[in-house]
Amino acid sequence: MSEPVSSPESGAAEQRHPAPPAPLPSENLATAQEEVHERADTVWIHPDGPPPLPSAERQQLTNEHGRVAIIAGARTPFVKSGSAFQDMDVVDLSGVAASGLLARTGIDPQEIDMSIFGVVIPALNAPNLGREVVFRTSMPDTSVGTTVNLACASSNRAITFGAEAILKGEANVVLAGGAESLSNVPIRFSDEAAQIFMKLSKAKTLGARAKLLTQLRPGDLAPVAPAIAEYTTGMTMGESAEKMAKENDVSRRAQDEVALWSHHRAAAAHEAGRFDDQIIPTFPPPKHRDAVDHDTGVRADTSLEALSGLRTVFDKRYGTLTAGNSSPLTDGASAVLLMSEEKAKALGYEPLGYIRSFCFTGVNPGHQLLQGPAYAAPVALERAGLKFSDIDLVEMHEAFAAQILSNLKALASKKFAQAELGRDEAVAEIDFDKINVNGGSIAIGHPFGATGARVTMQLLHELKRRGGNLGLITVCAAGGTGFAMVVERE
Repeated sequence: MSEPVSSPESGAAEQRHPAPPAPLPSENLATAQEEVHERADTVWIHPDGPPPLPSAERQQLTNEHGRVAIIAGARTPFVKSGSAFQDMDVVDLSGVAASGLLARTGIDPQEIDMSIFGVVIPALNAPNLGREVVFRTSMPDTSVGTTVNLACASSNRAITFGAEAILKGEANVVLAGGAESLSNVPIRFSDEAAQIFMKLSKAKTLGARAKLLTQLRPGDLAPVAPAIAEYTTGMTMGESAEKMAKENDVSRRAQDEVALWSHHRAAAAHEAGRFDDQIIPTFPPPKHRDAVDHDTGVRADTSLEALSGLRTVFDKRYGTLTAGNSSPLTDGASAVLLMSEEKAKALGYEPLGYIRSFCFTGVNPGHQLLQGPAYAAPVALERAGLKFSDIDLVEMHEAFAAQILSNLKALASKKFAQAELGRDEAVAEIDFDKINVNGGSIAIGHPFGATGARVTMQLLHELKRRGGNLGLITVCAAGGTGFAMVVERE
């Protein structure tokens, strides 16, 4: 049977009466609950196949001295950069958190074998933060001090390095944590100006210096503004999160709801005193007179109406990310004390909990920069020998509400599980009443190097308060890194 052929008359008719354009998609007004429980399968998947996953073989984080115990944690308040802590660098902030933790636990600093601290932007004159903490806390000079940088998961990496040192017999007691001072980000000049200044420092005569100075142009002295951007893609983290919101079809309403819950829950936690055992009141210079004793970014009075009225930041025309549903630039530090289970018993400590498993993953930063937790969490659960239904509480770092919802949709999506994780069924539909119950980074703030230790202590304290046992931590980070850790109290 031959194919029908259009006549010239029919072609002319089509030109005179073209088909109507396809209607524009209606605006997504889904709530956060609807995004996760009804629209999970709108999440993005790789068109050319999933990335390889780490091994999910059962993890045995124990040795002849028992498990790795998390004894206690402490942190400074988290404050907006350029405010109360602007005269404190990462060494000062870490010193407050670490010294406060040692004072509250009453441990002899001589017992601590190692200090591991995370930081993204170190102090220029003190690049090894972990070693500086040794000196700020009166630990013995023989204690090893080292520094790690894994972007927003830096103090998570510090904690896991500390756990590995204990399991390998390298240490019995480890101080781990991190800090960030975004009030003190180094501001650089252009490459041309930098080269002239380097030559100027080596010039021997006044004439040589004068000649070099004449090469400077006014534009060379303009400061180059720092940007939190991916080296490989050139996209800022906010731009990448905006891309995720579009590709995963996350509504503005849902993002604002997550931000609202973060602020209201954090405000309630402060009001109830649930952070009192974690926060060290801090007396900032130069006067050292008035203590900062709470996180300054928490907005108890915010509303969905106020959040929905904010302008978008990263895509002003079509975007959904605002300052209200994104974590703010923040200064702060945090620390946790790790020991072998045997050492904790010998010193008479009752641990907050124990590390049961953890997983780091990597994704292509040009795809879904902050989607790493959706790949790391299932592996961490398998390594712990658990299902999500066993978990009592979840603490998920809130870089952006869009990132939270993108990961929650992925975990709840059967399509994502089959295409990306090689599973028959979705990982879990996480109940919003189990996640970030005392607020998260959107409200509390996000000092890059310090957040991982903050979420760890916050989860363990809440498990203790509620009488729960198992908790799951997830953190996304620049470079496409994802982290997940399972902790247990018993």
